[in-house]
Amino acid sequence: MADASRRFLAFDGRDGGRAVEVFGDLATAGTIAVLVPGSDTNLDKYGLLRGGSMRLREALGDRAAVVAWLGYRTPSTVSLAAMSAGWADRAVPELRAFVRELAAAKPAAAISLLCHSYGSVVCARAAPGLDVRNIALYGSPGVIAPNVAALRTRATVWAGRGGGDWVARIPSVRLRLPFLTAGFGTDPVSPQFGAHVFAAGGGGHSDYLRSGSPALESIARIVTGQAVREVGRHA
Repeated sequence: MADASRRFLAFDGRDGGRAVEVFGDLATAGTIAVLVPGSDTNLDKYGLLRGGSMRLREALGDRAAVVAWLGYRTPSTVSLAAMSAGWADRAVPELRAFVRELAAAKPAAAISLLCHSYGSVVCARAAPGLDVRNIALYGSPGVIAPNVAALRTRATVWAGRGGGDWVARIPSVRLRLPFLTAGFGTDPVSPQFGAHVFAAGGGGHSDYLRSGSPALESIARIVTGQAVREVGRHA
C-alpha cells in the first residue's frame, strides 16, 4: 500500500483500517464508480476489494475511474453485528460526505454507487438525497427499505444476485430481539422491491467482479449507461 504508484484519497490504519483508493484518472473521468464493500473487509483482506476495483476499471475503459471506498468499519460475517443495521448506520454520514464532496469536485461526472453484501445496507441507508446516477445492490442480504420508493433517491436502482450466492438463503425478515433488531427485510431482487434486476450469472458471493463474469459485464454496462440484460424489471 505504500507503493508510490498507489493513489489514496484517505488512509487510516487504526481499528481494522480505512482506505479510499482511486483506480484510473479521477481528474479526467467522466464516469465514476464508487465500490462500497461488505462485511469482513479490512486492511488485512483488502486484496479482494482492490482486485475487483482493478477488474472493473479495466472493463470500464480509460474515461472512467473506480473508487474503492473502505470508509467504515465492517462487521465480521459471523457476528451479531452483521445481522443488524447498526454498523451501517454509523457508516452513513461518512459515505454521504464522501459522495457529496466527489460530486462537488466532479459536477459533470456520472457517479454510480456499487454496493456489495453488507455494503448494500450502507448504501440504502445513505441513498436519500445523494446525487448519483445509479445505485447497484448485489449479493445483498436485504436493505431494510420495503421498496425502491422508500430509498427516496432519483438514482436508477439495480439489484443482482449470482445463482451460487449463499446470501439467497438468508430469510427476508426483521426480528426484534432484546438488544437489537436482526435481519434486513425485503430482498432487493424480489418483485415487491421494484429494482431493475440485472443478469448476474451463476457465481458465488465473492464472484461478482471476477474476470469474465456476467455480473462484472452487467455492472460495467450499468456504470457506463449501456443497455443491460435484465432478468426482472418491476414497477
